[in-house]
Amino acid sequence: MITPNFQNAQEREMPRIPITIEGYVKTLSPGGHNVLIAEIISQFAARFTPAGRLLYVGDTDEKFAYFNEASLTVLGVTIDAHGKMPDVIIHFTEKNWLVLIEAVTSHGPINPKRKTELENLFISSTVPLVMVTAFLSRKAMAEYLSDISWETDVWVAEEPTHLIHFNGQHLLQADSKDESICEPE
Repeated sequence: MITPNFQNAQEREMPRIPITIEGYVKTLSPGGHNVLIAEIISQFAARFTPAGRLLYVGDTDEKFAYFNEASLTVLGVTIDAHGKMPDVIIHFTEKNWLVLIEAVTSHGPINPKRKTELENLFISSTVPLVMVTAFLSRKAMAEYLSDISWETDVWVAEEPTHLIHFNGQHLLQADSKDESICEPE
């Protein structure tokens, strides 16, 4: 039954979240998840994958909000439309890495099960995969800390200049004011 109030209700225009992809502005549906995706694109990508190419952005309303299928195909990746995509994919051209990013606001991080799913989804990639779980805050990260898979990275939007690496080649590294001392070889 439609109530009189419902019949007279006007459609509400919700503010959408703007993102810029290769000079074009696209908007994502409103909500915390897409706020984090916008931060990944504007903050994470600029700092950690400079000059990288954004190849995919998922949206809560539209799974393939942005999808550069041709560029993924060149990298050997064929995507099944029913596959469980990461939220953001960036080709870090300087290192020739495919960076797969999960934005965590309500669902979990890249845990061992999800890491395996992503490895299987991108098994045909001709370039190495880097997996990153992104959170809005440290408090949000703390909730999932024990679930995060080894050999992945974590980025927190409230502290955008830092990455947390779960294990890897450089287990201990000196903190130095001389940045060249700490750069990996």
